Amino acid sequence: MTTPHVTSEVGPLRTVLLHRPGGELKRLTPRNNDQLLFDAIPWVDRAEQEHDAFAAVLREQGVEVLLLDELLSEALRDPRARTAALHSGVDERRLGAEVADTLCSYLSSMDEKTLTGVLVSGMTFEELPAAEGQSLVRRMHQPHDFAIDPLPNLLFTRDSSVWIDDRVAVTSLAMPARIRESALTDLVYAYHPRFAQSARAYGAHSAPVEGGDVLLLAPGVVAVGVGERTTPAGAESLARSLFADDLAHTVLAVPITQTRASMHLDTVCTMVDHDAVLMYPAIRDHLTAYVLRPAGEGIKVSGPEPFLRASAEAMELDRLRVVDTGLDPVTAEREQWEDGNNTLAVSPGTLVAYERNVETNARLEDAGIEVLRISGSELGSGRGGPRCMSSPIVRDPLY
Repeated sequence: MTTPHVTSEVGPLRTVLLHRPGGELKRLTPRNNDQLLFDAIPWVDRAEQEHDAFAAVLREQGVEVLLLDELLSEALRDPRARTAALHSGVDERRLGAEVADTLCSYLSSMDEKTLTGVLVSGMTFEELPAAEGQSLVRRMHQPHDFAIDPLPNLLFTRDSSVWIDDRVAVTSLAMPARIRESALTDLVYAYHPRFAQSARAYGAHSAPVEGGDVLLLAPGVVAVGVGERTTPAGAESLARSLFADDLAHTVLAVPITQTRASMHLDTVCTMVDHDAVLMYPAIRDHLTAYVLRPAGEGIKVSGPEPFLRASAEAMELDRLRVVDTGLDPVTAEREQWEDGNNTLAVSPGTLVAYERNVETNARLEDAGIEVLRISGSELGSGRGGPRCMSSPIVRDPLY
């Protein structure tokens, strides 16, 4: 097993963490999909097939694919992990002590695989174990209300953890529907034997940061989007942590529009080569960055200045090559919405992208980038592409 180590967005990808969707997607209904952050009700069987094809493409490129549910099941063999899992999954404040105690006892009797399924897919009140006596909590909830909420967005493993150099940052997710994802990811990195020696770069207890907002532009250079999900306090906390551990010399805090279409920085900009980015043209000339650098025990903040200029300077490049999303303003808007920017580099100049973004993929190929196309008609219903669905754990150094 190679030691976890990631210093760029495009170094040859060796190991990646994915989550194969399953029962949690079957919990989505027209009644709850907005609350659970999905724009449509996915066809689950097809979503699973699409995800299997995505994983197969990565394996064909020599990438080791780790699956989150398998790692979690293995981590739950540790009694400490089980205790932590029950604490995060059972909300006594909402359920009340009696129902919570009954549920904890029931979950404690499960084997690791079954418990993993419940932690990920959730549990409704009609699925709760029977108990003696009466309960107002049970009486006043509908049978299909959730006693444990499902985690359909666990599909997007990028957001709950980021490897920066040889340390993992377990993030603090902003939306209520996603908060528990960090707890499960934390269990894997805390208790799975594979990660026993792994150090942390940032704690999930800190201010909100999501992995989709974190781009490792080059060794020592990190861009952090600040918008709907990552807050200024989160960006600053991450920067201070990276500086303290000598993991970065420059952090670029990048304000982005707080909309569903641009929830993370990687929905409008991703790296596609060591000196090239794929960028939504509507923001190309307006995207700015505050430049953070260490200054003694504190930090120095300058800017804002144009993002492309600040990035190139920090990366010690004359300029960054830019590939535009789409072909014209309307096509660009459509393909940005369909995760045209959200690509995953498997090596410099080679990436995985959704096949439906025809014009963007053509522009990438015109720029000399190899595009490995995958279907995402169902996977994309949660607004996420190949980058969102992957958390790199090992990449070879660029230099």
